[in-house]
Amino acid sequence: MTHTVLIIDDEADIRLLIKYNLEKEGFSVIETDNGEKGIELAKIHQPDLILLDVMMPVMDGIETCERIRKIPELASTMICFLTARSEEYSQIAGLDSGADDYITKPIKPKLLVSRISALLRRKAKSSSKQFISDESQKNIEIDHDKYLVIKDGKPFTLPRKEFELLALLMSKPEKVFHRDVIMSTVWGNEVIVGDRTIDVHVRKLREKLGDEHIVTIKGVGYKFEY
Repeated sequence: MTHTVLIIDDEADIRLLIKYNLEKEGFSVIETDNGEKGIELAKIHQPDLILLDVMMPVMDGIETCERIRKIPELASTMICFLTARSEEYSQIAGLDSGADDYITKPIKPKLLVSRISALLRRKAKSSSKQFISDESQKNIEIDHDKYLVIKDGKPFTLPRKEFELLALLMSKPEKVFHRDVIMSTVWGNEVIVGDRTIDVHVRKLREKLGDEHIVTIKGVGYKFEY
């Protein structure tokens, strides 16, 4: 199966380097130099993965990512930021906007291909998981195939990582999930993120679902309650 990767970066030499190395490994590659064009190309081609620069004219990568995550047909598309900014707050901002990974420049081609392959393996594994909720409780449900959350009968979409975190917690209501289990299941071992990442995503979920559903177990982790 040929995977399609969309590169959104305003630096032509970076796009050329990435495209060459990905096509050499059998990927189909589309490219553009700004976020607005990238969003339109993403809608048309529905790529498996988007490599997205953070600092760009017209529309920066954070806004581009946030807008992509609001498009239902792109809910399963992986997004990986490419940027020269390596500060933790920048990483948290990128992940909080809906990205799946964060790679700093300068780019090492072999490492880039390896990280992309790992992300796509995670996507395939995630798509095959079946998260089962308690059918007797209908106030919150998950449609994993369509990446939709249904609350009180009304469907809406979440950024990918928020969705996967909620789906994990809802897979076994009342079970306490340790933080390290949440991190390895939702983010995987390939991604290095700060300690606050889980807390940021939980806060976002509580804002959308209400404070009563996700319970903090201090010093341990989180659990879901109906």
